[in-house]
Amino acid sequence: MSKRDARLQAMLSGPIFLTLLGLAWPNLLMMVAQSSTVLLETWFISHLGVDALAGAALVMPILMLMQSMSQGAMGGGISAAVARALGAGDQALANRLVLHAVVLTAGLGVLCSATLWIFREPVFTLMGASGAALEAAMTYSGIAYCALTLMWIMNALASAIRGTGNMMIPGAVICGGAIALVPVSAGLIFGWGPVPALGIAGAGWALMIYFGVGCAILLWYCVSGRSLARLELGSISWAPMRNILGVGGFAIINPLLTNGLIASTTALIGAYAGTIALAGYGTAARLEYLIFPVAFGIGAPLVAMVASNLGAGQPERALRIALTGGAMAFVVAEIIGLSAAFWPYAWMNLFGTEPAMVETGVIYLQIVGPVFGFFGLGFTLYFASQGARKLVWPLAAGGVRIAIAVLGGWWVLHLGGSLTWFYAISAIAMFLYGAIILYAVAMGTWFKK
Repeated sequence: MSKRDARLQAMLSGPIFLTLLGLAWPNLLMMVAQSSTVLLETWFISHLGVDALAGAALVMPILMLMQSMSQGAMGGGISAAVARALGAGDQALANRLVLHAVVLTAGLGVLCSATLWIFREPVFTLMGASGAALEAAMTYSGIAYCALTLMWIMNALASAIRGTGNMMIPGAVICGGAIALVPVSAGLIFGWGPVPALGIAGAGWALMIYFGVGCAILLWYCVSGRSLARLELGSISWAPMRNILGVGGFAIINPLLTNGLIASTTALIGAYAGTIALAGYGTAARLEYLIFPVAFGIGAPLVAMVASNLGAGQPERALRIALTGGAMAFVVAEIIGLSAAFWPYAWMNLFGTEPAMVETGVIYLQIVGPVFGFFGLGFTLYFASQGARKLVWPLAAGGVRIAIAVLGGWWVLHLGGSLTWFYAISAIAMFLYGAIILYAVAMGTWFKK
C-alpha cells in the first residue's frame, strides 16, 4: 500500500482520536504560524502609532473575512468534494475537481479584490474611521486587497490537497511562508539595508509576496502529479463546479457572519467610544483570531474524514469523528480564553501602554475570554458539517450570534455607552453559538444515510 493510499485508509478505518490528531497537528501548526504572523505584524504596526494601529484594526476584519471565505468556506467545499470522490473510488472526478477549484477561486478572487478596492474608503468611513486612521487604512488596504486573488488560488490548491488526507504539504508551505513573512514584513515596514521604510504600506507588500510564493509552490505540487488529486488541463463543466459550490457556496455565509460580526462591533465601538477605544477593542479582539487556527487546524481534517466516511457509507463513524474533533477544539480554545481572562494585561501591554486603550481591551478579555471554548467548539463542528453537506444549523447559529451581539450591543451603547454590558452581550452570543451547533450535531441526523 502506498503512503497516499495509507492516508485514505486511516481516515476510513484508523483510530479516530489518533488519526485526527495526526492529521490536525501540521494543520494546527500552520494556522498558529499564520495567526502569530498577524499578531507580530500588529506589534510592528503598533510602533507606528495609535492611528496606524486603528487603521490596521479596520482592514484586518476584511482580510480575515477573505481568508475565512477562501480557506474555511470555499476551501471546505473543495476538500469535501475531493474527499467524497476519493472515498467513493472516483479518481477521475477528484482530478477534475482540482482544475475547477482553481478556475472558480481565481474568478472569485478577482471579483472580491476589485470590489473591496473600489469601495474601501466609504466602508472604512462607515466603520468610524477619519483623519490619520482613515489614511493608514487606505494605504494598507490599497496594496493588501490587490493580493486577494493569489490568496484565493493558494487556499484552493491547499484545500484540494487536504481533501486527499495530506495535511503536511499545505501545512509546510503555508507555515514556512508565514515564518518567512515576519522578517520580510519588518524589513518593509521599518526599512532594512537598501530597502526603504515603507511604513504600513510595507505590511501590504509583504502579504503580496507571501501569497504569490505560496501559490506558485502549491501549483507546482498539484501539476507535478505528487498529489493524490492532480491538476490536469481539461474542459470546464457545471457538474464538478456544482459539487464544490454545493458546500463551499453555502458555507461562504458563515465567514460573512463571523467577520461581519467583528466588523460591525468594531464600527459600534468606533462610533460610540472613539479612536482610543477602537484601538483597544481591535487589539483585544485579535486574540479571538487565535481560535480560528484551533478550529481550522482540527476542522480541516474533520472535513476530509467526515466526507470520506460518508462517501464510503459509514455515517456512525462520521458522527463520532465530528464529536471527537469538537471536544478537542473546545479544550484548546477554552485554555486560550481563560489564560486571556486571568492575565489580560500581559496581552494588551504587548501592543501599547496608553491607559484607556489598554483598559478597553482588558475588560473585553475578562468578560469574553471565558467563553472562547464555545466559539472553538461551534466553529470546528461547522467544518464537520461541511463534510456532511449539512450547514443549515451552523449558519442559523451564526445568525443568532450576530443578531444578539450587534443589535443588543447597539442597544446598550445607545442607552448608556457601557462597554462592560456590550462585552457581556457578546459573551452570551458566543456561548449560544457553540451550544446550538453542538445540540444540532449531537442529534446525529446529519450523519444518517
